[in-house]
Amino acid sequence: MKLKTRLHILKRKFRGSKMAPAFSALHTFLYTPDDTTRNGTHIKAADDLKRTMNTVILALLPCLIFGMFNAGYQHYLALGEIQRVSGGFFSSEFWTMTNFSLGFWKILPLVIVSYGVGLGIEFLFAIIKKHEVEEGYLVTGMLVPLIVPIDIPLWMLAIAVIFGVIIGKEVFGGTGMNILNPALTIRAFLFFSYPTWMSGDKVWVEGAVAQAKQIAEGANIDTISGETILGGIAQNNAVTHSIWDMFYGFIPGSIGETSTLLILLGGLFLIFTKIGSWRIMLSSVLGAITMGLIFNQIAPFMEGTKFFSLMSTEYWHHLIIGGFAFGTVYMATDPVTGSQTNKGKWIYGFLIGFLSIMIRVFNPAYPEGVMLAILLMNVFAPTIDHFVVQSNIKKRLKRLKAKTA
Repeated sequence: MKLKTRLHILKRKFRGSKMAPAFSALHTFLYTPDDTTRNGTHIKAADDLKRTMNTVILALLPCLIFGMFNAGYQHYLALGEIQRVSGGFFSSEFWTMTNFSLGFWKILPLVIVSYGVGLGIEFLFAIIKKHEVEEGYLVTGMLVPLIVPIDIPLWMLAIAVIFGVIIGKEVFGGTGMNILNPALTIRAFLFFSYPTWMSGDKVWVEGAVAQAKQIAEGANIDTISGETILGGIAQNNAVTHSIWDMFYGFIPGSIGETSTLLILLGGLFLIFTKIGSWRIMLSSVLGAITMGLIFNQIAPFMEGTKFFSLMSTEYWHHLIIGGFAFGTVYMATDPVTGSQTNKGKWIYGFLIGFLSIMIRVFNPAYPEGVMLAILLMNVFAPTIDHFVVQSNIKKRLKRLKAKTA
């Protein structure tokens, strides 16, 4: 009680000063929002932006922890110091403190830089613009370390975060105003500015010792057909991974994207808490399956071309390889940049899944398309909602005319 009283006294001292937004953000971080409605409301609820963001972070934590174990596992596996796991998801060969320790100390700096730089920019803009610090970066700060290679230089990450927060969000007015997903904006900046650090044979495994075992974007796309894509070129005799390895997540890749199992559980948690849209998730899966089935039918006519192996991949395998699952659950469902209408969510999600697999197959230099698909549909989401609303208005006008006729 004494602590709370002292905090209120400090708040009165900071009131009206330039640092008031920064102090207010720290003061209300674990308490109620700074602005609350006390009477005259039609709907009363306990949830707010802060609780919503914290719920998403809870859904991301299993992927983060698994990524730490997997980072160490892939490192020691590439060095030949351990054998491949053979006991399923709960294999004792995977869940060791040795694996976790290496992954923890490699991933922790990424998390610190992501939050430190990103929140620093948020506080700076709050002070300059004299508005409250928004909680929108709480989720972005966690997403960013999960969608980059483990060996990405920290200075590159810092520059990308600055770019993503300023250009991807603040120039539009801050949280709730941005048209592009900030985390994917940061990743797109990294990919196109520093491509050799984001794809190729020297990323995705700590220490860059995996030689030709990794693929661009960490997707292991062609491992089903016995080949691995390396910068768009098939490498024969490369390490292959079973379907279960890819489902559990025992493969190289971005820190948080490898385990489809944990991403699925996180998606169910977001649906249960009514934060993630099940319409977007389901329609994305349907879009990916549709495109996969189309390619399966075309594949026999493309034999001998560079597209054949990916086209002939079983359509449902595309759901468990690469970043598709992670993007569908945690990125496409962003309530700010996604469609707002129910029908619009079906169209929006379907096109994300459809375009993800199309880009994955047709672009040999970029065999993972979920990032580009989501960013593209972020731009078209308002247009989709506009046409859905206009269509609904026209239907109602027709019904009105029919009744009055």
